[in-house]
Amino acid sequence: MIPAHPHSWLIISVSFAAALAITLFPVPVLLAPLRPDWTTLVLIYWIIALPHRVGVGTGWVVGMFQDAATGTLLGQQALGMTVVAYLVLLLYQRIRNYPVWQQAIIVMIFVALFRVIGAWVLGVIGRPVGFSYWLPALTSMLVWPLVFLVLRHIRRRYHVV
Repeated sequence: MIPAHPHSWLIISVSFAAALAITLFPVPVLLAPLRPDWTTLVLIYWIIALPHRVGVGTGWVVGMFQDAATGTLLGQQALGMTVVAYLVLLLYQRIRNYPVWQQAIIVMIFVALFRVIGAWVLGVIGRPVGFSYWLPALTSMLVWPLVFLVLRHIRRRYHVV
């Protein structure tokens, strides 16, 4: 058995920071609605891979950082990520046994749930959402295989356990 990298927590944190940086990276106005929910994807991956290290608390912290960084209502994305983290923790043993293409469909459902919670919060404060609000669920499904393969390579390369 290969020992765990002594700074596994740092590698996980850097992956979340990279996902947040990609989220904040400016894109053309026409492509902005197609931006996948990168931090949600990274959260789902780490919960599936390491449920003993990454969980509901991590989802809340990452969501709060994303709320602060993107200027959304404080707690909106944290609530969504916490709910998604809880559900992924309940189902991680099943999800990790599916092929990546089936995982992508499940990821789309989780991202859609994350968006439903965000839409609910926006509705409460009087900001309706349009069709483009739901597109990140689809694009997240499409990029899931890439996210999965990259993060799995990093986890194996640095022996993150």
